[in-house]
Amino acid sequence: MTTNTITPEDILSSFQMKFPKSITTPRIERRTGGTLKTEFIHLWFHIETRFLKDAVKHLFSFEQYPHFAVTSGYDLGDTIELVYHFSLFHGERGRELSLNITVVLPKDNPVVDTITDLIPGALISEQEKQEMLGVKIHGIPKDVRVFVADDFPKDVYPWRRDETGPAKLVRNLHEGDV
Repeated sequence: MTTNTITPEDILSSFQMKFPKSITTPRIERRTGGTLKTEFIHLWFHIETRFLKDAVKHLFSFEQYPHFAVTSGYDLGDTIELVYHFSLFHGERGRELSLNITVVLPKDNPVVDTITDLIPGALISEQEKQEMLGVKIHGIPKDVRVFVADDFPKDVYPWRRDETGPAKLVRNLHEGDV
């Protein structure tokens, strides 16, 4: 299969064959936009956390330098969801597509391996997830605070919606005496 003829369906199928039983909720979204009605293609799937790094390595079978955009993260109650956003064939008009790999971490042990050894540019996103969501990135090469002050409480995570979130630090002045 040459990269010139590879389809989004081929890419998704390749991941499903490489990681049987570990890929869930796969989908391909096609949308058009702009005056030229350019098609934008988005591939989405969940993968077991233990296979995340291998899935990122698999991206290199489609392109020498897959483009990492960002990792988004969400507190979903009992779990934390991380979505790793990549694009393949970046900058190639008519071929570029986004590929979004999701992992779900239990809140009582939100740990995932770093991908910075494969994608060095992921460092800042990984640091952000540690500080804002309390995710532990195993093997992160630079484990320092970037987004919150050094004197910010270590057990408070601004994006969490539970007892480890920022609610205990917030003063509601409209409620009366301070």
